[in-house]
Amino acid sequence: MSELEDLKKQLKIKIKNENLLKLAFIHRSYLNEAKVKKESNERLEFLGDSILSFSVSKYLYLNYPKLPEGELTNLRSSVVKTQTLAIIAKELNLGHFLKLSRGEEDGGGRNNPSILADTFEALLGAVFLDSGLSAVEKILDKYLFVLFPQIFKDKTYKDSKSSFQEMVQEETKVSPVYKVVNEKGPDHAKEFTVAVFVNNNIWGEGLGKSKQEAEQKAATSAIEKWKRK
Repeated sequence: MSELEDLKKQLKIKIKNENLLKLAFIHRSYLNEAKVKKESNERLEFLGDSILSFSVSKYLYLNYPKLPEGELTNLRSSVVKTQTLAIIAKELNLGHFLKLSRGEEDGGGRNNPSILADTFEALLGAVFLDSGLSAVEKILDKYLFVLFPQIFKDKTYKDSKSSFQEMVQEETKVSPVYKVVNEKGPDHAKEFTVAVFVNNNIWGEGLGKSKQEAEQKAATSAIEKWKRK
């Protein structure tokens, strides 16, 4: 019996090409050390990344018909990221099946978030080639799509400036104002300090290498202060 049988049972999918599924777990470090003429999972990862983005985009388009493009993009980005994909990979125990070099193994590669996220994408690529888009979306429906209702409810997908503006306008009907209060450093390496004001009262400050970064950090600080008021 294949060592991947438990994974297939957990995913509730039928894989016709067992070698394709095994390929999803071959990290490039393993090939360098084992000196075998095999392919790594990188091409499957490339495919899986595109399939993931498409499937999530389609799901959001159909299930959140009133959201504008910008919010759909932010909502998609909130889950199609290394941290989230690595958590799902750990839930599926994908690290157990990885073929790694000894050095990568000793360095904790089986629990490395980046490697796990890439492996999950490679798995999606393998499932797509073997069983089609419906099989991929069956997996995503169980492990990824279920995250969206809570994310949407909490508005955690929104950037800090948008979130703070909504909070302020809901209570005061005015918009926050951002002002650069300090600049330092040479032109090629400036740092900006931005403060955010509501009705001329300062609610937060942020430091960044660009005005936009500083504004986001100021808004993040302001959100926490606004919640405590």
